[in-house]
Amino acid sequence: MSKPTQSDPGVVAEALAECPHCGKVLPLCICDSVTPIESRIQLLILQHPQEQDRALGTAQLTARHFRKAVVKIGLSWPSLAKALGRPVADPSRWAVLYLGSAKVEDLETDAEIVAINRKGELEPHQRGILADIEGIVLLDGTWSQAKALWWRNAWMLKCQRVILGPKRPSRYGQLRREPRRDGLSTIEAAALLLAGLEKRPDIAETLIASFERMLARYRDVQATMPELAPKPKKRDYRKRRR
Repeated sequence: MSKPTQSDPGVVAEALAECPHCGKVLPLCICDSVTPIESRIQLLILQHPQEQDRALGTAQLTARHFRKAVVKIGLSWPSLAKALGRPVADPSRWAVLYLGSAKVEDLETDAEIVAINRKGELEPHQRGILADIEGIVLLDGTWSQAKALWWRNAWMLKCQRVILGPKRPSRYGQLRREPRRDGLSTIEAAALLLAGLEKRPDIAETLIASFERMLARYRDVQATMPELAPKPKKRDYRKRRR
């Protein structure tokens, strides 16, 4: 019996079927290898509707690791509680990964996680502020899409702002270039934040291992079925400059 080829209807149909959990086509899905993580800090990922990159996106993959993680696709929600779908006792104990002009490298610190005020300045008592955080909001999208989410959700002003100063650039490498060194994938940002805030390197190890498996799978599929894993288009970052 001859082996099925990629042109066979059965093979094509199976390749185009999508995972109900991560939304990726099955050849790109790694959900069966995801290791669940118990985390004290809750996670909310707000995804811009136009960012749903099912080939290289990591929002759903990130959430798969945490039992109470929430991913919402949209532009605005009236409150943090509405976005989460559950009550929030104190929104000020939630932090938003802020994508403004402030950079850790411009501040007097070498920390990878930094709390800032509305002026982009270092908050005093960094250790106490970061230790008090009980939830993280991540904005999933391009730089301009993330900014749109920020401006459309005024309730984020009640949350603490944090920025990242990663020691290494995103593992996306040539697959998806970022305009700034601190531009990370959603799963890398979650790894750095949760591992740092909870002082648990195992969280970062688990999330980054999943991300690297996803990228390896993408490259493998790109070599055999490029129509399912096309080379990313170059992004125009001019709109992101402020």
